[in-house]
Amino acid sequence: MCWSWLSMSRCFMSCWFFSSRIASFICRASSSFTCSSSFCFLIHGQNCAAPAVPAGCSAHHCFSFGRSWLLNSNSLTTVRDDAFSGLPHLEYLFIESNKLETTSKYAFRGLRDLTHLSLANNNIKALPRDLFIDLDSLIELDLRGNAFECDCRAKWLMTWLKNTNATVSDVVCAGPEDMKGKRLNDMTSLQNECVSTDFILHQSVASESLSVDTFSYKNDVYVAMSAPSTESCMIFQWDHIEMNFRTYDNITGQSIVGCKSVIIENEVFVIVAQLRFNKFQDIEVSKISKPNDIEAFQIGSDWFFVIADSSKAGLSTLYKWNDNGFYSYQSLHEWYRDMDVEFLDLDGKAHLILASRSQVPVIYQWSRSNQKFILQGEIPNMEDVVVVKHFRIKEELYLAMTRYIGESKVLRWGTKQFAEIRALPSRGSMILQPFSFKERYYLALGSDYTFSQIYLWDEDNKIFDRFKEVYIQAPRSFTVVSTDRRDFIFSSSFKGNTQIFEHIIIDLSL
Repeated sequence: MCWSWLSMSRCFMSCWFFSSRIASFICRASSSFTCSSSFCFLIHGQNCAAPAVPAGCSAHHCFSFGRSWLLNSNSLTTVRDDAFSGLPHLEYLFIESNKLETTSKYAFRGLRDLTHLSLANNNIKALPRDLFIDLDSLIELDLRGNAFECDCRAKWLMTWLKNTNATVSDVVCAGPEDMKGKRLNDMTSLQNECVSTDFILHQSVASESLSVDTFSYKNDVYVAMSAPSTESCMIFQWDHIEMNFRTYDNITGQSIVGCKSVIIENEVFVIVAQLRFNKFQDIEVSKISKPNDIEAFQIGSDWFFVIADSSKAGLSTLYKWNDNGFYSYQSLHEWYRDMDVEFLDLDGKAHLILASRSQVPVIYQWSRSNQKFILQGEIPNMEDVVVVKHFRIKEELYLAMTRYIGESKVLRWGTKQFAEIRALPSRGSMILQPFSFKERYYLALGSDYTFSQIYLWDEDNKIFDRFKEVYIQAPRSFTVVSTDRRDFIFSSSFKGNTQIFEHIIIDLSL
């Protein structure tokens, strides 16, 4: 009997076909055969056109009693699905020193009694995912002498090596270059995380909109969307059954340009900004002519919101909650046509940034002693900013500054000042919105004239790279909404339908 697990070089086998399925091997037949009730050997292979059965040994005999197969030193290039389906009790299988580059995913399906498998000394670069899933009895696996590419295709094998009870030979990486010579057996992760992402259209709302806000209340997720063309603030609720956003309520008004939700003492308040104001609750708005943005925030136990007034003689105003409603608390930035206001924590202190069409953005700092915002400084060389947004990446603070024409910019907070790190070409841009999903950081740059661009943060180079483009008519905001372990981005549109995109994860190792 010519077989030894540790000394396979003593045997030089070709292939022998038991069925039409096994005939799927690309191989050579033999001019000399040796056959026993346990082993089938094909020695000194010669070219042949059809499979042969050795004299004195029937295929039925070998199929019924053979528990070991040696298919070594041939020219096999692949093993197709269910190649051994007629051998359910096969225990030993050796396909060594061939020209295998891969196998089909279900090549070893049904071999639940297989204890020893060798694919050593081939040209294997990658194996299909879950190739060994049916090998419940596997004790030893030999993958030596191959040219494995330890890229995303090897991710499943790396995980399997950590979980299997079988003894597996060294799986040495032949590539990529930075992985060459390393053992896949020792790795817990690949340098490439082997996932990508995409944004796919989930739902379209047949309404124009200027802004979108989201809030959670009693375990439900809601979205407030300002729709000036229908003179309403539309409230949507996530439907856990239909898996979409359905209409929940509708707040009517005159030329609504913003809806902002605030939850105070377990009650939901929606602040509705209109181009025409009457006295509402205790809010005195007679000085505000053209509200363009609302920012709500909390300092200590006190709730505030601020309205940015974009009219020539406008007066951006801060309002404070007094248990009965909001009232005018502080006037800010008169005569500057403020387009946007952003609240942020800067070095542990509350700040406001006001962006204006008539000057560079200015920074206000909250004074604990005066209980007011005090003008602190400005952000130089950033005239004509229409929107400012702040965000953080691993504790570092950044600003996204939107310009309608020219270059929108990304700035990073350093030693007492902001410094530019990226300039993005703007063509009719009214929003540069930062957002993140699952430790991936994005910027969405809208455009009134062409496709909107989505940029993805490159952690290695500390920069945003172009990732994807989407078409939205005159986008005005991009708002993250997460529910039922799914992530969405609402894209408001001034001239078309509001689009809801879902953020999906793509596994590149499949």
